[in-house]
This record gives sequence, C-alpha cells and structure tokens, in this order.
Amino acid sequence: MRFGEIRNRQGERLDYTYLEGNPDLKKIVVVGHGVTGNKDRPFLLALTDGVQKAGLNALRFSFSGNGESEGTFVDSTISKEVTDLGSVLDAVSGYEITYVGHSMGGAVGVLRASSDDRIGRLISLAGMVHTEQFAQTEFGEEEPDKGCMWEEPDCPLSSNYMNDMAAIHSVVEKGSDIKVPWLLIHGTEDDVVPIQDSLDIFEKAVCPKELFRIEGANHVFSETHTEPMVQKVVEWVRGQFS
Repeated sequence: MRFGEIRNRQGERLDYTYLEGNPDLKKIVVVGHGVTGNKDRPFLLALTDGVQKAGLNALRFSFSGNGESEGTFVDSTISKEVTDLGSVLDAVSGYEITYVGHSMGGAVGVLRASSDDRIGRLISLAGMVHTEQFAQTEFGEEEPDKGCMWEEPDCPLSSNYMNDMAAIHSVVEKGSDIKVPWLLIHGTEDDVVPIQDSLDIFEKAVCPKELFRIEGANHVFSETHTEPMVQKVVEWVRGQFS
C-alpha cells in the first residue's frame, strides 16, 4: 500500500484503497462514504476508477467501524469520523488534497475543511447538512441502543450516534467558513438527504462554489446517474488542477 498502515487516534486501522493515476503528480483525491456505507460502494468504485483513468491519484477509505476498518459501528459518529479523516490527511501529507464526501461523509468534509487548510478543494456528493433533522426523520422511531438503522442488523442505532447528530444539529453555518473551491452535487430525487440540504449550505458559502444538479438521481446515483456524477467530478477536479 502506497501510504502504509493508516490508524486513527484510537489506534484503529483504517482500510483504504489507493489508485495511482500519476506517480509523479503530488495531487490526490480522497473519498469518504456515508452512514452504513463503506469504501467499496459501486458508485464510489466508479468514481475513483474515473479519477485514476483521468491521470489523477485517488484514495478511498472506510471510516472506523465500517467495512473492513477496525473499530465498532456503534462508535461511528460524525465527530469521530472528522478525526478519522484527519488521520488520513496525515498519511497523505505532502499531497495537494481534494476531499470528496458522500452523504454523512459530506458533513464530515464540511467540518474538517472549515478548520483544516490541508483540504485544498472540497466536493460534497448528496452531502448531509441538517444532521439532527436527518437522524430524527430516518431513525426517530427506533430506540437507540436497541434498534437498527434501516432494519440492518449490522448497523445498530446507538445513543452515541443520535446524541452526536443532535449536538451538531446542522453544519449549515459552517458553509461560510469554507475558503476553498467547493463543488456540490445532488440528485433531484434524493429521498434520503433532500437536495434542500445542499441548497441551504450553498447559500451560506462565500468561497468559489458550484452546485450541480443531476435530474432524477437518487441518493447513491444509481444506474444511469453514476456516469454524469463521475464525469462532473473528474471535469471539475482536472479544471482545478490545470
């Protein structure tokens, strides 16, 4: 592995895949997933493959407690994932970094980029903004520490998660703290994180910004909507790096 073993502050190993597009290019696209996800979701595979084929370096990783990363899912909160991302940024030190975050990973990116200038460019894919509202809408009828997220036994709903989502409440006000170029991509038919989340934070942003809507796309850019998402990301990143 290009960057050796990556561990977070708790000493947990973070599983990642590095795709080398140009070994001489000290620029990299780092990709983080959403809640209950992992680094190998189909649209993230397609995204990093597209980045590599464009001659750019890419790294996708699973947050602790998810996928093949160490840690437990019940400890997977936005706050912990912000520190996980910091550990990945430590590992790719010396590279010019673009961070791409999907869904909850988008909220992680906003919080990290608002205070960490190692992220030189930010991309939010169906980015979650109103965290408490999301948690209540999706999981409000479940009892924390007894129920599961979306009836998935491997994804227990913890009070750690619900309390963290409530404490953060929303990252919308952090939009004005982003100082780097920012691309937001959202599907018009997203019924998990509504496109209004992106519209709300886009309005707050004062950095160079672009909001790209994909008509008919759902939360994970299924079927015919993966390709336009990948094309837009690659086009935008190459434009930033030129």
